[in-house]
Amino acid sequence: MKFVSCLLFSIPVASALLPAPALAQDRIYRCGNEYTNKPTEAQMRQCKLVQGGNVTVVQGTRPAASGTAPAVARPAASGAPGQRVGSDEQRARDADARAILEAELRKAEARHAELLKEYNNGEPEKLGPEHRNHQKYLDRVAELKAAVARSESDVAGIRRELARLGVAVPASK
Repeated sequence: MKFVSCLLFSIPVASALLPAPALAQDRIYRCGNEYTNKPTEAQMRQCKLVQGGNVTVVQGTRPAASGTAPAVARPAASGAPGQRVGSDEQRARDADARAILEAELRKAEARHAELLKEYNNGEPEKLGPEHRNHQKYLDRVAELKAAVARSESDVAGIRRELARLGVAVPASK
């Protein structure tokens, strides 16, 4: 009996805590990019009544009324985006970028040469199980062909980046 009385007491309390269904909205008026539900203000500003549907308005901050713009905070870090750097520092960054790209180009060209050697113009050597299973061989040839195409694309992309930096890159062998 005690359980039933607790249950009967808790139902009204729980229902009181639940949000009530949305009540009918007042009339909403649109005044340019602003909305209001005050008829006198809407009449003074010659706003138009919004017909049908619900209007959801998210409150934001109003811009400052004065003509001065708020001060922009300057980043404290020396490498922060948007901050100007000296010409010496920029030259050093450009030299580092060139060195990194040249090293990447050497690695990519070496990898491409390895892949071309392994691909052997579309006729790579058959490996152990490929002697018995021709489909495995064909699958590996297709993978090698795709890898060669990707490595060619990588080398070309690095060359474009170096050319964009003004570095003359000799054509590949």
